[in-house]
Amino acid sequence: MSDYHPQARSLPVGQADMALDVGLRSFMLGVYSKMGLGLLLSAALAYAVGAYAPITQLVLGTPLLYVVQWGPVALILASTFLMRNPSPTGSAVLYWSIVSLMGAGLGVWVYLALSRVGATTMGGQQLLVTFDSMAKAFLITAAGFGGLCLWGYNTKRNLSGLNSLLIMGSWGLLLVVGLQFFVHSTALEIGMEIAALGIYSLLMATQTNMLRESYYALQGNARSLAVMTNYGALNLYIAFVQVFQIVLALLSGGSRR
Repeated sequence: MSDYHPQARSLPVGQADMALDVGLRSFMLGVYSKMGLGLLLSAALAYAVGAYAPITQLVLGTPLLYVVQWGPVALILASTFLMRNPSPTGSAVLYWSIVSLMGAGLGVWVYLALSRVGATTMGGQQLLVTFDSMAKAFLITAAGFGGLCLWGYNTKRNLSGLNSLLIMGSWGLLLVVGLQFFVHSTALEIGMEIAALGIYSLLMATQTNMLRESYYALQGNARSLAVMTNYGALNLYIAFVQVFQIVLALLSGGSRR
């Protein structure tokens, strides 16, 4: 973290507060705009992978599928060790790389909706995905995202402690996903989905709260704020996509025939 540079100290108190509020709103809008562009790119990639047979075969029918599935996790882990002092360019490359991989991975939902065939999860759940359920899942996720981010932004509390616990919980869920390869349990899978829904939903609020606090700490440091914009968009994007997929799975399971 870089030093805090309170540029507004030379202004009268009222003007300083106003300048800080305007800067914070601009910063947060930058984060949400980048996240929104990431979702648009993901939607385009998902449709391309799910709707065009040659691309579907390439991504979902070859070992490239494992790159799409586990590439984001590998990139996040690698960035932890290789990007000790990330630059705006490096963090942007990381963001768009993960968005591209996750977007391609979402193509499996489009493929299932277009082919109108059911799917069985590792835990034995039967899913029937439709574009109607995808639209409902997106609207539910977007509504929840808006409400939770609004709470995280406006609360007077610092939620960094809760955020750390949620991050650890998300990595714990990843280990449980690995366990699913060996223990095929529907009850375990449903329990994992409910836990993940709670964790990633709360992360929407805590990450927004962390972005607000980071802006106060980094005000005046354009380089660090640019990096934080990329990382903030990445964290919110991942939480949004995870919640969307869980809600979609729950809706698709409920609509099976």
